[in-house]
Order: sequence, then C-alpha cells, then structure tokens
Amino acid sequence: MAVIITVMAFNVRPPAGEHWSQVTQRLPTLLIYMLSFTVIGIYWNNHHHLLRLTTTISSGVIWTNLSLLFCLSLVPVVTQWVGEASNSAFPAVAYGIVPLASALTYFALVRAILRANHHDKNLLRALGHDLKGMVSPVISLAGIALAPLSPYLSYACYALLSLVWIVPDRRLVREHRH
Repeated sequence: MAVIITVMAFNVRPPAGEHWSQVTQRLPTLLIYMLSFTVIGIYWNNHHHLLRLTTTISSGVIWTNLSLLFCLSLVPVVTQWVGEASNSAFPAVAYGIVPLASALTYFALVRAILRANHHDKNLLRALGHDLKGMVSPVISLAGIALAPLSPYLSYACYALLSLVWIVPDRRLVREHRH
C-alpha cells in the first residue's frame, strides 16, 4: 500500500507558477490526491488490524488479499484521471467504482479469513456484525449514481465514505486489546 501512495505522489504536480490563480487551477488535483491518500491509509490501517488478529492464512486468504491490492492499485489511475477532469461525470463514476470494488473485496477478504479461522471464537465474535462494511457499498453506489448530476456530489459521497472509516474498525481494535 505504501507503493500505491508513492505512485500517487509521483502524479501530483506543483502549480505552474506563483500566482493564486495557478494554485487554484491545481486545487482539484490536490484535493482528490488528499482523498485518495486518506482512502489508502484507511485500508492500510484496517488491513493491519485485521491481519493482526488472524492466526491462520489459507490460499483463499492470500488470493483475496491480492485481489484487494489489485483494486487498491487502481486508485492512482482514477486519482490522476479525476485530477485532470474533475468536472466530468465519467471519471467521477470510475473513481466510485474503485472504492466499491475495494470494499467488496475487503468484505470477501474478511469472509476468507473467517473461513480459514473458523475455530477462533474471538475472531468470529470480532468480525460478526459489520455495519460500516454494509453501508460502504451503498455510499459508493450513491456517489456513482450522483455523478451525472454533479461530479462534486459524487466526491462528497466518497469523502463521506472516508469519514465513516477514518476511525479504524473498532471491533478489530477492541478484540486485539483482549
């Protein structure tokens, strides 16, 4: 995930000059970079907590984890696209599809971990009810649906999604303490 953040950073360009108008021209790119950096950081944090509780890793867990990393590796691509065309609906839709795919793949990773660790009652209890995991795809779908009306409504949904997850999954943090 650190590599994904590094790739994104390589695509951020400074303003063309020193005047405020040139800074404001780069503002959409900077804002979408900040959102994308936050998204990757959130996944990194929750992924860390999830794997820290996992005692058994199966090939299903490894392949699902690789699928999650693939989805997240698309974040720099859509980030750059939105940075270049922030007023357009289609890049806003694509930007929503990537977190939707990432959320669904993270959900699949949790399920693969549960299958591999079916004997671990603490892990099963910690990963039981997942309200944030169920709400996340709905918020992403709302952002995708709103893109034709206004890409900025989409970006607001994606920012809301980050706010929902900015605090690590408390179920995992709490279970690790026990």
